[in-house]
Amino acid sequence: MRKKVLVVGKGAREHALAWKLQQSPARPTVLVAPGNGGVPEMSVSLSHTHISALVDFAVAEGINLVVVGSEEPLSMGLVDALQAAGVPAFGPTLAASQLECSKAFAKEVMAEAGIPTAQWRVFGDGEAAKVFLKNTAYPCVIKADGLAAGKGVFIARDYEEGCQAVDTAFWALGEAGRRIVIEEYLEGYEVSFFCLCAGGTAVPLGAVQDHKRAYNGDQGPNTGGMGTYSPPPFWTKELEEETLSRVVRPLLEAMARRGTPYTGVLFVGLMITAAGPKVLEFNVRFGDPEAQALMLRLRSDLLAVLEACAHGRLEELALEWDPSPAVCVVMAAPGYPGEYAQGIPLAVPPLKDYEMVFHGGTTIKDGQLLSSGGRVLSACALGPDLRTARERAYALVERISFPQAHYRTDIGLKGLEVGTLCIPSGSMLGEQIPTARLLARAES
Repeated sequence: MRKKVLVVGKGAREHALAWKLQQSPARPTVLVAPGNGGVPEMSVSLSHTHISALVDFAVAEGINLVVVGSEEPLSMGLVDALQAAGVPAFGPTLAASQLECSKAFAKEVMAEAGIPTAQWRVFGDGEAAKVFLKNTAYPCVIKADGLAAGKGVFIARDYEEGCQAVDTAFWALGEAGRRIVIEEYLEGYEVSFFCLCAGGTAVPLGAVQDHKRAYNGDQGPNTGGMGTYSPPPFWTKELEEETLSRVVRPLLEAMARRGTPYTGVLFVGLMITAAGPKVLEFNVRFGDPEAQALMLRLRSDLLAVLEACAHGRLEELALEWDPSPAVCVVMAAPGYPGEYAQGIPLAVPPLKDYEMVFHGGTTIKDGQLLSSGGRVLSACALGPDLRTARERAYALVERISFPQAHYRTDIGLKGLEVGTLCIPSGSMLGEQIPTARLLARAES
């Protein structure tokens, strides 16, 4: 009997996961709840946040594995509910999900485990935060404690901007901004590192560089992500091993000591500083748009990989990757990340074998593909080198019919600006590592 897999979520990340799962030699039946206009034949009319309905559906349909794509159902305890019903699930429990759901919690665990990160303070009162800001160093970073769809991070360059960020967090972000974290601004080069984790075992999935700001040159407000490329040319085996030994393994040990062992994919947001890698944040799921680039490059059977993780058999894994770089360009609705139009007619052209378009905010009405969200499409391409992958991705963007689409034209350029980042001799990396031009970023 063919296995049944349910992917939970509605964005381009979930489309990418479902697309890759369908390629499994096991030929599983893949369903997506609620899905979008890119996967109409797989979509199930269930909200990704209706926990009891998802569990009932998984039990009734005999689902063999539920892959939780987005953070909201994880923060609502979907994995716990599935496990209680006897349904295998890929993703962390509610307790372990606090690594993303609460930035203050993540900082506390990092302090306990001795994980390198920015200096930080937590505030539950806006006026107390503003008093602290009078004597802090600038720039500084102000983060909403809870989930804010990628819009809860502010870089304050002076006291006035800091106060504005505090007010926005406390008054405009709802429950997510009831507490804030004010932390040191780190200078370096930002990267997203992914691992599969089960108990005390971690298997690297690779590194991706995201572009969080809305406009070219890392200008404008933070977004959920405007594009990615993988692998970053500066990411080395030595840097990977240092991150595993100083960040991932101590984190897994600390979570186990707390009685909340971590199972699932761990997204480590890193800043590569002159003192080595420091953690900006943890996410407890595949990123979006990071997943699009990773799935394009993954050659291994994703179903077998996720099953091994969910059942605690990571030692069996030997992942295979396409060495070709991948570039993902997000095409957003005009106005995003502010107010944006919906219902824009779209048309995706026939694709070449090195291309893929993953749907985020799309729907189908009366046979017409329409936009239904802010980040609408992810135009992705592989290439023999990063320059070619960029050219192919942007050539695909030009062939997509999407009136007034908003997208950045500099995705991946950082990877072509190769220089050197010096590392103190105390670091495992030695004197130097190759990297792109040293940038000052704190976009988590």
